[in-house]
Amino acid sequence: MTTTTPPKATRREWIGLSVLALATLLYVMDLTVLHLAVPALSADLEPTSAQLLWIIDIYGFMVAGALITMGTLGDRIGRRRLLMIGAAVFGIFSLLAAFSVSSEMLILSRALLGLAGATLAPSTLSLIFHMFNDSRERSIAIGVWIGGFSAGSAVGPVLGGLMLEFFWWGSVFLLALPVMAALLVLGPRVLPEYRDPDAGRLDILSAAMSVAALLAIIFGLKQIAQDGFGPLPLVAIAAGFAVGVAWVWRQQRLTDPMIDVSLFRIRAFNAALAVNFLSIFVMVGYFLFVAQYLQLVVGLSPLEAGLWSLPSAFAFIIGSQLAPRVVQRVRPASLIGGGLALAALGLFMLSRVGSTDGLVMLVAASVVISLGMAPVFGITTELIVGSAPPERAGAASGISETGAELGGALGIAILGSIGVAIYRGEVGSELPATVPAAAADAARDTLGGAVAVAGYLPDAIATMVLTVARDAFVHGMQLTSAVAAVIAVGLALTAVLTLRSHGSPPAESASGVDDAHASSAAPMPNAAQG
Repeated sequence: MTTTTPPKATRREWIGLSVLALATLLYVMDLTVLHLAVPALSADLEPTSAQLLWIIDIYGFMVAGALITMGTLGDRIGRRRLLMIGAAVFGIFSLLAAFSVSSEMLILSRALLGLAGATLAPSTLSLIFHMFNDSRERSIAIGVWIGGFSAGSAVGPVLGGLMLEFFWWGSVFLLALPVMAALLVLGPRVLPEYRDPDAGRLDILSAAMSVAALLAIIFGLKQIAQDGFGPLPLVAIAAGFAVGVAWVWRQQRLTDPMIDVSLFRIRAFNAALAVNFLSIFVMVGYFLFVAQYLQLVVGLSPLEAGLWSLPSAFAFIIGSQLAPRVVQRVRPASLIGGGLALAALGLFMLSRVGSTDGLVMLVAASVVISLGMAPVFGITTELIVGSAPPERAGAASGISETGAELGGALGIAILGSIGVAIYRGEVGSELPATVPAAAADAARDTLGGAVAVAGYLPDAIATMVLTVARDAFVHGMQLTSAVAAVIAVGLALTAVLTLRSHGSPPAESASGVDDAHASSAAPMPNAAQG
């Protein structure tokens, strides 16, 4: 059998990789700094609990809903061009979000940011697979790409904390501007253009259906969390599922579908996609509670909260960079399963954090979760994209990113909704009758509202309000952490059973043969070398 050695990447490709990592860093920064800003914006804009959840995760839902559409658009107009357009638009909408004067305006701004973010996301991973033809270099590049997410999680809380220490909550959105400016300047110089000559037409109806189905289901879940079961949320959820089924039916019959449904016949693809999706669901869902706990329960300033977030961020960086070394000696399924089991231990630790003296336990739990989850994301991403035939790697990367974005957004929505439901129920039943009705309503809605209204109450009543609200919030965090831990345990077992046949001796990955299936099975090389 004759084999050819794929070309090695040049200096330009490696510099271009740093630009793509910059784009991923921005995405994570935008998520983490907003979590820190929740207390401040809650006090200023006074959103309801449902509005607060929309503010936090509408960005992720719009990204998830539009990713495949933007991926198809990138195939038609060029990945680099789409990346540059997205960078410019992202900067404009960041300004709109920074100066929002109402909850509704901020929700709209975040939705528009999500659409802009969806133009960035498909370009990064697909360009990496286009720029790095050698399987070993491509694995290194993916490790660096994952490192961009890690760096964002480390830098975001600190920079956001600094901004919130001296400026208003909207200033956290201004952090995107210099990053976008650098991307616009460097991108055209170091990134290649890539356009699919056989790209099909963009189906506008399918694009609209995918977003509508997703948002209808999440709207129903949020309304149930806020007001309980009722006709409106149930109809919304049913309508969302109906549109989703119609969307799948349409994709199976289109000449140019938004998703290459034949990829779902590949067992390794399905298994890795499910593990990646649910892992991000667990990881992002719990982080929302941690950011609020540090500020609204412990009473730390935004900067202090950002600094206490650093240990878990550094743990994620260490874990993601150690994983390529370990996977040369341990099969991917074992490493993924072990990582998820470790994360489950951290989540169980988090479920034991109390309303008082819980800071050390919370930080320790977050470090354990990060160490466990870090190797899961990089390995499953490579398995997802590498399990597809070479000619469908772009479609596989789009599905991978869509699943990741959707997993994170659903984690915030579903786990966040569980926490909100517990909080509202406990506060409503535990607040004493001596608390004024207006103050009780504000406290019942969000923990941020309870902290804000306590500042205007007599000391004795304020203490009661804060105690009840903080206890209710912590109980919600404990239960959602326990739920996430159970999911992680089940996921660990699933990964070991479904992915155990995937993996190969390290020597195979060094052969230089550009075989997509061999590279997907081969252990990831040391990302630190990149």
